[in-house]
Amino acid sequence: MAKPPAAEPDRVAQFEQALQELEDIVQRMERGDLKLEESLKLFERGVALTRQCRDALETAELRVKQLMGVGATPAATQGGDA
Repeated sequence: MAKPPAAEPDRVAQFEQALQELEDIVQRMERGDLKLEESLKLFERGVALTRQCRDALETAELRVKQLMGVGATPAATQGGDA
């Protein structure tokens, strides 16, 4: 079996770090003791992290689909007689 690219563990680590930072931001904001300016900065960072995580998940989903052959229709289902 072919080895995954060397960058793959880095992507997973980056995703996990971004998700952890996002969770930390949510916890800080839920406490409700932040000043408005700090809340806005954290919210902005949270939006960026959310986008980063979403993009990483979409990339992973596409890769899984490619590996699983999703989208490739078996010849038996392509207009064959039943």
